[in-house]
Amino acid sequence: MAKAIHTMIRVMEEERSVAFYRAAFALDVADRFDFDDFTLIYLRNPENDFEVELTVNKSQSEPYTHGSGYGHLAVAVADLPAEHERFEQLGLNPNPMKEFHHDGELMAAFFFVQDPDGYKIEVLQQHGRYR
Repeated sequence: MAKAIHTMIRVMEEERSVAFYRAAFALDVADRFDFDDFTLIYLRNPENDFEVELTVNKSQSEPYTHGSGYGHLAVAVADLPAEHERFEQLGLNPNPMKEFHHDGELMAAFFFVQDPDGYKIEVLQQHGRYR
């Protein structure tokens, strides 16, 4: 059976991205591999072994475009309002909290935030299928 182990995104500035993911999601550098043309940085926290892989291409001078195919990364939290407030206090500019209903029942409560390179991240209240 397959197991999801990481998602990879290309970023412009290592320090800026590491600082964002540390502040927003308590992800710390688990490994860092420097190559001639690029650097790979693997971020994770003690709660799980799924990682965010940051790729810094050393020759990249223009911001990446995300095209129409990229959607978002999603994380679940125990207290959505408290996290939203924390994001606001950190100056991470979270979007307003929203609720999504299906057949009259709450399916999800969430907000979105963008990392320094414009990647969207959905922060969901732990509920139902979002654990």
